[in-house]
Amino acid sequence: MTIGDEARCRLHQRLDSALGAQEAATLMSQLSPMGWGDLATKRDLDSLGQSLRSEMATVRSEMGALEARVGARLYRELRLMTWRLITAIVAVMSVLVAAVRL
Repeated sequence: MTIGDEARCRLHQRLDSALGAQEAATLMSQLSPMGWGDLATKRDLDSLGQSLRSEMATVRSEMGALEARVGARLYRELRLMTWRLITAIVAVMSVLVAAVRL
């Protein structure tokens, strides 16, 4: 059950007259500003933490798979680029050697 502002004000006035201003203020400060059902419990936080850990494990797993795929493709592309560069260098050197022999 949520306590509204009007009920909270009446309670404060009654406490003020029964206990005094300072004691009423101290007691009212201990009340939740919302319903108690709206507050997170330690169990709620533990459940949330477990859920987040599970999600993070899934993300790490997916990132690992992505990293493996990207790494394999990068390796293939670098290898292909190296062979193309070597082929181009050999072709240029062959042209230079042929030109020098003329």
